[in-house]
Amino acid sequence: MSLRIKKLGFLLLSVALTLLSNAIRAEDGYELWLRYVKVDNPALLSEYQEAITGIYVEGSTPVVNSAKEELILGLNGLLAKPIQEVKTVSDGTVIVTSSPDAQLLSALGVTDLKNVCGEDGYMIKLVNYKGKKNIAIVATTDRGLLYGAFNFLRLIQTQKPVKEFSVTTKAALKYRLLNHWDNLNRTVERGYAGFSIWNWHLLPDYISPRYKDYARANASIGINGTVINNVNANALILTKNYLVKVAALANVFRAYGIKVYLTARFSAPIEIGGLKTADPLDPEVRAWWKAKTEEIYTYIPDFGGFLVKANSEGQPGPQNYDRNHADGAIMLGEALAPHNGIVMWRAFVYDHEVPDDRAKQAYNEFKPLDGSFLPNVFVQVKNGAIDFQPREPFHPLFGALPKTPVMMEFQITQEYLGQATNLCYMAPYYKECLESDTYYKGQGSTVAKVIDGSLDKHINTGMAGVSNIGDERNWTGHPFAQSNWYCYGRLAWDMNLTSEQIADEWIRMTFTNKTQFVEPVKKMMLESRETVVNYMTPLGLHHIMGESHHYGPGPWVSGGRPDWTAPYYHRADSAGIGFNRSSTGSNAVSQYYPEVRSMFNDPKTCPDIYLLWFHHLPWDYRLKSGNTLWNEMCIKYNAGVDSVRAMNSLWDEMAGYIDTERFQHVKMLLNIQEKEARWWRDACLLYFQTFSKLPFPANMEKPEHSLDYYKSLKFKFAPGI
Repeated sequence: MSLRIKKLGFLLLSVALTLLSNAIRAEDGYELWLRYVKVDNPALLSEYQEAITGIYVEGSTPVVNSAKEELILGLNGLLAKPIQEVKTVSDGTVIVTSSPDAQLLSALGVTDLKNVCGEDGYMIKLVNYKGKKNIAIVATTDRGLLYGAFNFLRLIQTQKPVKEFSVTTKAALKYRLLNHWDNLNRTVERGYAGFSIWNWHLLPDYISPRYKDYARANASIGINGTVINNVNANALILTKNYLVKVAALANVFRAYGIKVYLTARFSAPIEIGGLKTADPLDPEVRAWWKAKTEEIYTYIPDFGGFLVKANSEGQPGPQNYDRNHADGAIMLGEALAPHNGIVMWRAFVYDHEVPDDRAKQAYNEFKPLDGSFLPNVFVQVKNGAIDFQPREPFHPLFGALPKTPVMMEFQITQEYLGQATNLCYMAPYYKECLESDTYYKGQGSTVAKVIDGSLDKHINTGMAGVSNIGDERNWTGHPFAQSNWYCYGRLAWDMNLTSEQIADEWIRMTFTNKTQFVEPVKKMMLESRETVVNYMTPLGLHHIMGESHHYGPGPWVSGGRPDWTAPYYHRADSAGIGFNRSSTGSNAVSQYYPEVRSMFNDPKTCPDIYLLWFHHLPWDYRLKSGNTLWNEMCIKYNAGVDSVRAMNSLWDEMAGYIDTERFQHVKMLLNIQEKEARWWRDACLLYFQTFSKLPFPANMEKPEHSLDYYKSLKFKFAPGI
């Protein structure tokens, strides 16, 4: 063989290896925030390698073994050196135990660990133990150790100096759940990342590795439960054929401290039980639910309980039999109580036959029932009274049910926030609600204090988040939508965390620790929710999205039941715009405590962000900015578009800091978001202009198309229907 041919062969081999190397380095987002790549700060890497030489783990339960496995996986990747389990403690050993001896407790500076950490909490601390320099991860339960192990890895992922390895934390809420709106045919209602990850056809015999990675991701942010089927339930999930499949999932999740819950269809006794009624006061129906619940526990010994959507949007419920919500919840609560299971009864109920304001109906139905529920029953309340709108005032039921445990329901999937084509970091959305003051027991009675039980001494506390997970490779469709799954879990654990803290963690773990990337991207994320609100529903506008699929603008949507139309909510006419919920209108303000009521009731004191939620105001009404209402609407819509353009330009500057694959994915989606922001602005303002009869501000970009064009757009196959 000639030298030339040898050189050519060597060159081709080099090219092939380079391409292979690049392919290996390429990232598709599957790892989420659990990327255990080598620490790229040489000084810190050396510090970590010196401080961590091995792990000493006490216990061998499935949950403890998960913690051990994660530590070995994470440390080997982050420290780029073999870190293994050791049998004796020496300098640099990470001690992992849920039963620390007196000497270790003394080194930690605590006497009552349970009082400090609670059931799921943990401590991470540098200690001098038996003359050795160690890092301790201690808890009172195996789950606490698992959560502590993930936080320990987070400290390294976010490149905290070893001297700052000091964490003492306990969970704010007992139940921290994901709600999957997944159907048995694998479609996902309001899902924008593909089909359901539950492959019912192959279960229980094929266990996808994805199930374990799903559990790891949830455990890493403290989520301890999952409702795996849609609130618009199919009774078949409660049959033997499906219970064996659910049990297979539960077997995977159990090792990560995660319990399985099911949505129960209220009419199941008829549909799969052969009964003629589902009346909750019928002895035969009650006996059927008791037997069915006992059957479930034979398959899933740690089954968590039932989520119920009843008498809402066509779903069956106790009101079909002239019973109330408490009657239905009590029946299920009694069936679950012997097994320590819970019922989560959703307060999302409204009826278009009821003439009152839809925003008032849940309060009107549940307020009189306070004190009627069993201790193991939650009333699960959405953050706002309509339906996960881009912005809503907090639900008046928070603080209105002092005798009833109330579980928060947030939406993680972006049904009304651009779905999976729009970058919208939702921690500010969640925090806005959690930090709202109900004045239930005076100033400082925040929504967070209502749901954490501290105001009424409730033991059962919880939060549910409607999942944005699908079978797309990166789990959530939009790479930045992963941050919403992440921030939801972090806030369910600690509602005092700031949006900025969580964003900083997520960026560093998901992308890079480079300051040149972290700081501008963090700013972009923190502003993104307000950006979306501006180009969709500024100044308190709401429910003006497209029909059925909820994709894109549709302020003109009308016909059919009024409470599913846009004009019902915006009330635009020649005199002005907005829904009058003040004392001169529907009087929805009366459902709030006096301090909040008086603030919302007067347009002069009502925050501009809720103005058109509570008031119908003239087009020439002067806002606090000095602008007329019409001009302010135009300014807000235009600002939203400009902000997306700024996001797009900023992202261009981030090229080179992260992998090309994810950079390009986000870039293409930002291009889509910019088009959609213009679409929202132009369509909404053109429509509202037909009522205001006022010109656009002179410096505003002119609409690209006519109103008739925007009205003509159809999306028969939009995802998530």
